[in-house]
This record gives sequence, structure tokens and C-alpha cells, in this order.
Amino acid sequence: MKVLHVDENHPKLLEMLSKAGFENTIAYKVSKKVILETINLYDGLIIRSRFPIDKDFLDHAVNLKFIGRVGAGVENINQEAAKEKGIKLFSAPLGNSNAVGEHALGMLLSLFNKLNQGDKSIREGNWLREEHRGLELEGKTVGIIGYGTMGKSFAKKLHGFDVHKVVFHDILNLENDEYASQVSLKELQNTSDVLSLHTPQTESTIGMIDQKFINQMKKNFWLINTARGSAVITKDLVNGLKSRKILGAGLDVLEYESSSFENIFQTQKNNTDFSYLLNSENVILSPHVGGWTMESYEKLAKIISEKIITTYKK
Repeated sequence: MKVLHVDENHPKLLEMLSKAGFENTIAYKVSKKVILETINLYDGLIIRSRFPIDKDFLDHAVNLKFIGRVGAGVENINQEAAKEKGIKLFSAPLGNSNAVGEHALGMLLSLFNKLNQGDKSIREGNWLREEHRGLELEGKTVGIIGYGTMGKSFAKKLHGFDVHKVVFHDILNLENDEYASQVSLKELQNTSDVLSLHTPQTESTIGMIDQKFINQMKKNFWLINTARGSAVITKDLVNGLKSRKILGAGLDVLEYESSSFENIFQTQKNNTDFSYLLNSENVILSPHVGGWTMESYEKLAKIISEKIITTYKK
């Protein structure tokens, strides 16, 4: 089977597929327009996020049997069109779930203990202890929306911190485990001191955290988003931060992201809400790297390879 790779991944992916008898073609720098001219020659496609796989692309891929998306979700692929054409989709949420859980916890601890503010203050020649007095997780209730592999990973990380309770809300009726208990969205909003998002991008999650949702939170709260930037309406987040309804935010993802993340500084240079986030002391930003560790880099490649090989090399 011929496999086209349009994004660079850990070498193990190429190595494992090649060893299993797949024929790999690298097209990391080839434009989508050129790829469209030859995609009909391939049985498989490996991608991360370089460009969306839309219906037009799939119409050209007449021999495509599978797409391996080296990441947690497949929202950049037209799933309905792929299903109609019998194209299997492979992703690897388990590959970076531990990394995301650790990143979310790191952001939360950093916010609670004002680590970024304290570091900056000392580097500027100030030694301000009282101003950087922190908070403890002990006794707090943490609410998680989305209890798949990412949400469970975060809940597991919280297990040793003597939090009062970890609750989760999910569209599926899931069993409680030793780390968290399922509750209604209303109960989560009534009890949570911290809200952490671990949802995929779907029609129901886009714009989920808006002014109405924020107002429905009973307590002033801390927000962590390592899921998808589209889940949070930034303008409403900024209003929440200004009013102190939101006490602080850790954002690994932003509403304004595109496939070329670095362009955000050009496309949003006149956006006052983006500027507020950049200059806010109670906001921690990271460049969509929650699941982007040295370990997850290899895990993702290994899991995708194993899924493909298991399916087609029986």
C-alpha cells in the first residue's frame, strides 16, 4: 500500500510502516494544489494539521483507504465525506493524553502560585512576597467538561492534591471512577472553583464558554483550556477577567488560531481582546503545546502506525 506523508512526524512512523511493507512517500513541502494532482495514486494519507481535508480533496483521492491523523482528533477532516467513501480515519488520543493532563495541571499550579508574575518581578529587581502570596488546590472543587482520555488524565493528576472534589460533565453517561464523579452541567457550574476544558471541536462545543455560561457559574472561578480554542469566546472571557468573575485563565489554545499558528500576531494585531490577554498578569498562554512533548511525539507516531498495521496487515 502506498502512503503519502504531508506532515513531518517522529521517524518511528516511517520506520514502522516501511518495516510492515508499506511504501512511504514524503511530501512535507509540497503544496496542497500539487498534492491534489497525485493523491489518486495513494492508498493512505498521514497528516497532522497542515491543511484541512475537505470534500473536494477526498473527491480527488479516489483510491484512498485510510487517513492517519497524528493527533487526538480528526476535526480537520470532513468525516461525513470520508465515511461515505469508506475511508477509515485513525487518530491517537492516548498518545498525548498524559502530556495534556500534566500541562493543564502545570498551568493551574502556575496561576494559583503566581509563578510567572513572581519570576518577572524578581527579574525586574523586586522582591515582593506579599504581592505574590498564592493559593492551594487543597479544598477546591475542580470541574472538568469532557471526560475522555484528556479529561481523565487531568483528573488522575489531581488525585494527590487533596482537592475537595473533582466532578465532570460529559454528553455520554459515563461511569464514575476513583478520580472524578459525573454531575449535571448545572451542578458543575454551582460547585466548581476551577473549570478545565477537555472537549473535541464539535458543533455543540464551538462557543460553549460564552457570557451566558460564565454568568451561570456560581463562584468566581479559574479557567483552563487545553482543548480547542473555538470552545471559548475570547471577548466574553476578557469581560469575565475584567469583572473578576474569572479569576485567571490558562490558555494553551486560542479562538484565533489557524493552521499557521504563528500568523496570529499579524491577523490579530488590532484585536483589543487578544492584546488584553497578552498583557494580563492573571493569564498564562502557551502555543498549543499541551500535547507536544518529546514523549508524546514518539507515542503518537507509534500508536498511529500500530493502528494502520493492525488493520491492513492481518
